[in-house]
Amino acid sequence: MIYLARQLKLAIEGIPEVLEVDIAGDRDDLLEIIVNPQVLDQYQIDYFQLFNLVSNNNRLVAAGSLDTGSGRMALKVPGMIESLQDILSMPVKVEEDRVVTFSDIATLRRTFKDPTGFARINGQPGLVLEISKRSGANIIDTTAHIQSVIEEARMILPDDVDLRILMDQSIEVRDMLNDLLNNVMTAVVLVLILIIASMGFRSALMVGLTIPGAFLAGILLIWTLGYTLNIIVLFSLILVAGMLVDGAIVVSEQADRYLKEGQSPANAWLNSAHRMSWPIIASTATTLSVFVPLLFWPGVVGEFMKYLPATVILCLLASLVMALIFLPTMGAVMTRPIKTSSSDMALHNPMSRLYRCILGRLLKAPFLTLLGMMLVITLIFITYSRFNHGVEFFPDIEPDSLQLQIRARGDLSVYEKDILVKQVEDRLINLAEIDSIYARTFASASSQQGEDVIGVLQFKLIEWHQRRTSSHIIQSMRDLTSDLVGIELDFRKQDMGPGQGKPFQLEVSANDITLIHNALDTLRARMESIGGFIDIEDNRSLPGIEWRIEVDREAAARLGADVLSVGNAVQLVSHGLMLATYRPEDANDDVDIRVRLPLHWRSIDQLTRLTLNTLRGQVPISHFVQVVPMPKTGSLHRVNGQRTLTLQSDLAEGSRLDERLNELRPYLNELPDGVSINLAGEDADQQEAAIFLMSAFIIAIFLMAFILVIQFNSLFQTFLVLSAILLSTAGVLLGLLINGQSFGIVMVGMGIIALAGIVVNNNIILIDTFNRLRREGTDPYQAALETGCLRLRPVLLTSITTVLGLMPMVLGVNVNLLEPSLGIGAPSTQWWMQLSSAIAGGLTFATLLTLLLTPCLLLLGCRIFKT
Repeated sequence: MIYLARQLKLAIEGIPEVLEVDIAGDRDDLLEIIVNPQVLDQYQIDYFQLFNLVSNNNRLVAAGSLDTGSGRMALKVPGMIESLQDILSMPVKVEEDRVVTFSDIATLRRTFKDPTGFARINGQPGLVLEISKRSGANIIDTTAHIQSVIEEARMILPDDVDLRILMDQSIEVRDMLNDLLNNVMTAVVLVLILIIASMGFRSALMVGLTIPGAFLAGILLIWTLGYTLNIIVLFSLILVAGMLVDGAIVVSEQADRYLKEGQSPANAWLNSAHRMSWPIIASTATTLSVFVPLLFWPGVVGEFMKYLPATVILCLLASLVMALIFLPTMGAVMTRPIKTSSSDMALHNPMSRLYRCILGRLLKAPFLTLLGMMLVITLIFITYSRFNHGVEFFPDIEPDSLQLQIRARGDLSVYEKDILVKQVEDRLINLAEIDSIYARTFASASSQQGEDVIGVLQFKLIEWHQRRTSSHIIQSMRDLTSDLVGIELDFRKQDMGPGQGKPFQLEVSANDITLIHNALDTLRARMESIGGFIDIEDNRSLPGIEWRIEVDREAAARLGADVLSVGNAVQLVSHGLMLATYRPEDANDDVDIRVRLPLHWRSIDQLTRLTLNTLRGQVPISHFVQVVPMPKTGSLHRVNGQRTLTLQSDLAEGSRLDERLNELRPYLNELPDGVSINLAGEDADQQEAAIFLMSAFIIAIFLMAFILVIQFNSLFQTFLVLSAILLSTAGVLLGLLINGQSFGIVMVGMGIIALAGIVVNNNIILIDTFNRLRREGTDPYQAALETGCLRLRPVLLTSITTVLGLMPMVLGVNVNLLEPSLGIGAPSTQWWMQLSSAIAGGLTFATLLTLLLTPCLLLLGCRIFKT
């Protein structure tokens, strides 16, 4: 089975997209030469001489060439070891005419090196190929190539060998992509339905064509940049679906008004594009100015989220071309003249008449309207401060797999470790929600896992809609293993976002390691008393014993020995004395040739009974060697030159990192002098993301202010638009309250920034119309009233289309239109619920501000500045 796994590994490594393949449970080949120490003593074998004899007889010597004048012939001396017989006939000692070979003193066997770990699949021993792809490679294509190799291998496997795929991340990616594609289609359909209902079929058809046109242009540009069609790009298409038609709706709505005034289709569309070109360009520019800073997001989170601003920017640029060039051209051809002329057809709409009545009354008391709106916003902020759901770094996504790290202290053998891992595995193997279990035991864990990790269990869960939540499953696992002693269990969910490791990480530094140990003990006690922290661990070196073989060099020299000869002798007891390597026909790599003592001789006591062949004969090493037990030396960790240890922890269900940190902070200040604390992990990522998003928001405000001043040539109107951005954050908080969600630093922060670019669009169109009416001589009150009524439909349409496009994500609904089905709460929607709720809530509230408060503020501005 090992041979078959290695052949499969070679085939998979030949796939260009594959970076690395590791065989869990595999053991390296070994040619083991078993010798009895008494036989070595009898023949007085010198280890250094033994090494030289084997090494010098395992060579391929290129002996040059012979030119006879009649031809030229290459000469070689082939002396490479190729078989066991070559080893058996290898000389190990020569005395005059007598030659001692390995066949005289040793037993040879082809075997494996001592195990460094074990692997089991659903409780059965197995070999597992852990495959990682190259960065940037398409995971779906990579998996398809791997599966084709597996299917070819399956045809030649024996019937009793079971070959299966345990964990395939491409399935998760493919499902998420399909869900997001469904949401893109649902968003487009909802937008088209709204446009058809409000603008008629012909106008809706022309406006609707701008969506796939902008999508296609944007995706082509994304492909040109070398980006893949990942989940971030697909959600960006959902986010931008309602925004793509904003410019088209404004141009189409204005053209519709010109047509009703009696203009020809060509003139109506031309005049509409000309009339609304600068407001649309300005509104698009302000939106782009919001997303451009996000392209420079640093760190892991920035690498994760950079696709969103890039996709939005490219698609919005494409939509600008569609709205100002493609749509007017198509409209001039497809539109028929309208004979009916009416300058205010909106008055026949009941909703328009109601809005005109409400706005008229508000405009009679604009200052009271401003105070009332500020009161409402203040109440929202107060309510959120009392009933909020806390702060988090990244949304908690329901995973498809779980991991359990098993920890134990002590100098355990790999077999003892495997027994402990098997005990845990047996307790959990029958859980109904588990599709498969992959167990792996380590002789020594990697530095990323922790020195005390003896094994890992990976659980592949069944479909999310057929099981309980991962938190409930983990609690059941804790209950089933609560009575196991001597081990600690660390349950972890699959990392679905950019974060790495446990959320709580605290770096404790000092020049004196004793101070660090005392501080860690104090902090762990405080964390346990506070509660909310689970699976607490630190990276202190594990207690243990290592045996030091101290050589008295002076005494050894008198007896003709040295440290190297002692070391060679000791290796006979441990992993064997390395003599050479050879490559048999059935191996892909070189096989070590090692001399070892029989298994029952490999003990600490045997170290004191070893002898060396020296110039003074066979000498026991106990004459100049002392075996001393000493504390085991672990890894040393330094940060900026100071000894540093890390304390980390997971959070209990229902606990939030910000709350737990606030409870723990008073105790951090009580630590003794000389101890410094640095918060790392999720808190550091939160701080980094928050600082960047705040900086990006400020830069975006300045860019928008620059564009707005050029557009309006008025500081007051610029301030009015920017204030709408700040006031709309009340809607963001209201949306999070209604949806019962935490304030996500990454998602909600990005939502507020994206909302800033969306909010200004309607205000720009509204203020541009107001300024045009004022230039035509309309008085401020009437201009404000007419502006609201004229812009009511395009403002509502542009806002509602964006909100409708996001509603499936807000509600966590996945609608498959091609294969009619409905899913609620899928993991793919959990990614984006915070961001969608933030934008939808903020935009809905901002629309009310635009339609009700902005006209009042325009009227106030005219009265204050006497314009």
